[in-house]
Amino acid sequence: MKKSMTVFTATVCGTLLMTATPTQAAPKDPVRALKAQLVAGHGVRFADTTTTVDDDGKELLMRRQGAFQFSKKGMAAADITAKMSGPLGAVSGMNIPERAIAIGKVTYLSGGMWKKKMPAGKSWYKSDDFYGGAAGYFGQPINPVEPATLARLINKAKKVKNAYTGKITFKELDKVSPWFHASIPLRSHDDTEVSYTLTVGAAGLVTKVTSSYAATGVFDSGTWEGKTFAVETRFTGWGGKVSIKVPDAKKVTTKLEE
Repeated sequence: MKKSMTVFTATVCGTLLMTATPTQAAPKDPVRALKAQLVAGHGVRFADTTTTVDDDGKELLMRRQGAFQFSKKGMAAADITAKMSGPLGAVSGMNIPERAIAIGKVTYLSGGMWKKKMPAGKSWYKSDDFYGGAAGYFGQPINPVEPATLARLINKAKKVKNAYTGKITFKELDKVSPWFHASIPLRSHDDTEVSYTLTVGAAGLVTKVTSSYAATGVFDSGTWEGKTFAVETRFTGWGGKVSIKVPDAKKVTTKLEE
């Protein structure tokens, strides 16, 4: 009887110890988490801050904010407002906020450098191309809303806690990312490396992207020599309803004045 009680007690204690040991949750796959968010009529909001960095320190260059609307495959539309600062803010037209609405492969542009080129009565220029606007050249080159792009970035990165850090060239980004191609369709050096960090929340979704690269990778001129573009983007409201619409057709033109 005593031996039976001893065996019983050991078994119960062993079971309790096993039960008390917490189960470690498997880390969420960011690509899988993204794909689960891709529901038509929903999306995510974001805000960019771009600074230039050189030996003299940092200088604010641009702020952007906007939203991405999803389809089952990724980004279906984008609505972005950008405002230049610093030296670009002093350039004629660049001190006026630029707005870009991209739906599918068509982009509508307003304000900024486009404002003075509009025919009378028109406020939107229609481009039959997916284009990030003039501000795109200074914005975030990395878009974690694109599943193939996110997968490539994750595969090239080193994971530390809740962040993925790595490097990728312009040429590699151009092959995988429609967003990058639309933002910087013309550039000086395809071998320019973008250093990036993706910060991921508990749900596996990207909450912040930071990136940096040599400004001469885009603009090969003395103006940008020795400068680095540093961009921070924060993402909020994953899965919320987003509806991006085409501008009023009466306000749209396909021709700009000189």
